Amino acid sequence: MSLSDRLSFETLLGWRYTRAGRAARRNGFISFISGASMLGIALGVAALIVVLSVMNGFRKDVTDRMLSIISDVEVFAPDGGALLDPALTLAEVRRNPQVVGAAPYVGGQGLLARGEAMQGVMVRGIDPALEPQVTEVAAQIKDTLLPQLTPGSFGILLGNDLARKLGVMTGDTVTLIAPSGQVTPAGVVPRLKQMTVLGTFSSGHYEYDSALAMLNIQDAERIFRLEGPTGIRLKLRDKDQARAVADQLAASLSGNLLILDWTRQNRSWFAAVQLEKRMMFIILTLIVAVAAFNLVSTLVMTVQDKRADIAILRTLGASPASIMKIFVVQGALVGVIGTLAGLALGLLIAFNIDVIVPFLERLFHASFLPQDIYLISKMPSDPQSSDIVPIALISLLLSFVATIYPSWRASRVNPAEALRYE
Repeated sequence: MSLSDRLSFETLLGWRYTRAGRAARRNGFISFISGASMLGIALGVAALIVVLSVMNGFRKDVTDRMLSIISDVEVFAPDGGALLDPALTLAEVRRNPQVVGAAPYVGGQGLLARGEAMQGVMVRGIDPALEPQVTEVAAQIKDTLLPQLTPGSFGILLGNDLARKLGVMTGDTVTLIAPSGQVTPAGVVPRLKQMTVLGTFSSGHYEYDSALAMLNIQDAERIFRLEGPTGIRLKLRDKDQARAVADQLAASLSGNLLILDWTRQNRSWFAAVQLEKRMMFIILTLIVAVAAFNLVSTLVMTVQDKRADIAILRTLGASPASIMKIFVVQGALVGVIGTLAGLALGLLIAFNIDVIVPFLERLFHASFLPQDIYLISKMPSDPQSSDIVPIALISLLLSFVATIYPSWRASRVNPAEALRYE
């Protein structure tokens, strides 16, 4: 039994009208509108897939770069001072089965000066032996630069962009100005310390590469006049469990401690990205909706053109429901073909955007992602089925809804009136 034998006559007629509408010369305008609707659906679906894939890629790339320099969870004293019992706190956090690494640190703000150049910096005092357990950047330099951060040497590691701003190289000296100064008869004098640049690091995240300076934790304690570390940084087995682990530690740790995971530390950024993604989904879905509802005008004109055919079918015994089904099939085919074409085009672009964007940048001599603005320099893409499946379903649903009214009008055609002037 052939396929045509298994399909109903309504489906066959709907498919025939879809093909014939393209070929018949007198239906050229109807075919143009039908093609425009199909193209609009395809472009709308493709645009949705590409935009959401880029936004997913952007979020994933920035998150990975961010977590290469910051920790999954941080435990610190709420007043910014030293922890009362850092050894006890370290032992307690390591009992959590999700914690795979823990390292104490000293965090503070300061100024770095080199000649007339001066930059505000985030100062991080680290333990060279433990820091590679909690950040990827430290793990990358654990055998080269970190062993040089010996206590009392007052060496410093700078982000590569920070070093360029100051115009310094390995071996140069810079002046670290700490806000906790000395009280003199002339007032509060900031603490200044000459530091030797031991090298530079790169996390791929401009915000940190342009503002972070690392030194030995004991040197940082002396500069900031602290009796111990200000906090403990943690590395987890699964970074997506950071919020749950932070809540567990808040309930189990002794002492008045503040615990923040990476999602809370960067809450405003992730909330803004999520809101932007939702708004882009809504806006681009309207494009698909406009294209889908062009099917209404296409099918209304098709029904008007096929009034004689409808009348003949009715006289041969076709029910109004059968007539309605014919035009539902015709409109739905346009939606299905447009959606499938959009899926193919969108996925093709999304999976090859790392080739397409550099080509366009070379062609137009432009940079679409300045690194100092967007934190990354390459267009990322991460197509996810959780986005693609709803896009396809919404496109098909809108196309189906657009066929209901024209199909209902077709089912209401009076055979006698339709054949009167034929």
